[in-house]
Amino acid sequence: MADLDRMSVTAEAIAQMAKTPDPRMREVMAAAIRHLHDFAREVDLKPDEWLAGIAFLTAVGQACTPYRQEFILLSDVLGLSRLVNVMHDAEGREAAGTETSLLGPFFREKAPEFAPGESIAVHSTDGEQMVLFGTVTDADGRPVPDAEIDIWQTDAHGQYDLQANDPEVMDLRGRYRTDAAGRYHMRTVKPIGYSIPMDGPVGKFVRQQDRHGMRPAHIHVLVQAPGYRELVTALYLGDDPNIDSDTVFGVSDSLVVTPSMGLPGAPRSDLPAVRYDFRLSRLAAGETGGRVGADPSQMMPAAQ
Repeated sequence: MADLDRMSVTAEAIAQMAKTPDPRMREVMAAAIRHLHDFAREVDLKPDEWLAGIAFLTAVGQACTPYRQEFILLSDVLGLSRLVNVMHDAEGREAAGTETSLLGPFFREKAPEFAPGESIAVHSTDGEQMVLFGTVTDADGRPVPDAEIDIWQTDAHGQYDLQANDPEVMDLRGRYRTDAAGRYHMRTVKPIGYSIPMDGPVGKFVRQQDRHGMRPAHIHVLVQAPGYRELVTALYLGDDPNIDSDTVFGVSDSLVVTPSMGLPGAPRSDLPAVRYDFRLSRLAAGETGGRVGADPSQMMPAAQ
């Protein structure tokens, strides 16, 4: 083997991976090596800085539990989750489909099912009640019956159930189904903006960058129906002071809402309401969909 210098080591590393059987893995890893090596050369990465980076990533992994996904949080605050989301969105979403947002690190599979109009605020009832209603349609405006709508959010104190004293108890999350006309109707409490978890390595990283670490108040929404792309999005409350500086870059103008009294068609006249109509894009041939994020409990390594 020839002596390797600061440039030739990159080509040699890629060459050793050239026989990777999976063509997509081969493509992705070759690009990753090129960019990582270019990054190290660009900043003239020092050994102590490289070790500090390894220590940071080790700490991020060690912070992960079945109830906390620190790596998804890191991806979020780096804007990488949003980038992958935007690229995935542009690749398959029809022009009239609802814009996507981040799944985030607090999603949970198999949330409890609720009847139309019931509230997901079962245990955490503090805060102002509000109504969320509307329709689910395809990109041409035709109703999608029996679509499943999964929603989850913080309580009136800015915490998810996974951050509560007993994280096994699900609260402020639930699943609803649209009726034959694609309509849905649910109740909750008005969420507030909150800080991302700042007690771990990602929080320390954010503080070192002099960032506020705040997310504007929002309600996460995941809509699924056979034959359609899974829609992962969120509705953001427009009166939140951090609406223009979300620390995980999740806000889009089309997703900003304002609860209002006396909204036409609202199923409850005594509560502030938000009407939002979700439009689903059809799955392309051979497409399986995909989401940026997962239930933290599904990300843990299998027992050896």
